[in-house]
Amino acid sequence: MSMPRLIATAALALAGAANAQIVVFSDNFDAHALGLNATPSGWVVSGGTVDIIGNPGFYDFLPGNGRYIDMDGSTGNAGKMSVQLNLTGGLLHTLSFDLAGNRRNGGQERVDVSFGSMSGSYSLPQTAGFTAYSLQFTPGTTGAYTLSFEGAGGDNIGMLLDRVQVTAVPEPQTWALMALGLAAIGSTARRRRAA
Repeated sequence: MSMPRLIATAALALAGAANAQIVVFSDNFDAHALGLNATPSGWVVSGGTVDIIGNPGFYDFLPGNGRYIDMDGSTGNAGKMSVQLNLTGGLLHTLSFDLAGNRRNGGQERVDVSFGSMSGSYSLPQTAGFTAYSLQFTPGTTGAYTLSFEGAGGDNIGMLLDRVQVTAVPEPQTWALMALGLAAIGSTARRRRAA
């Protein structure tokens, strides 16, 4: 392969890779056992309780969405659900998640979300279906950071949470170094063929 062709191929590959995201964490709750006052494995629930509800037919308020979390468990004390994530310093991390209204005439509820040093409060009317949200965070250093969802309420009827995912986008410097490395490999191969 000629050097210009190799560089063009590498550039196309890098252009696609530069937009690639690395999945750091993902949980759609479908693998967790259904239950009231339950804790999804890998998560910590504090300050109250949450319920794992949904398919098949266990308080499935939004059929077709598998399993999901009711942020105000069945004890009348809304829970805070958190997980520790190892994040890479300097990389942009995006948290995406879906929230829905409580679907049970409980009025308008709220969920407070914290992702590293970023936070947000989300509220939907009880009739709202799943709505996608996101938060972005760039950690200053590599290490463990907390992701948490906290239900606000205490009536056994909370907002619904599903499809939690954290992705990272590698910084452009990494892709530039890879391009230089590919060019060097191509140059070496070309010299060997010429010799």
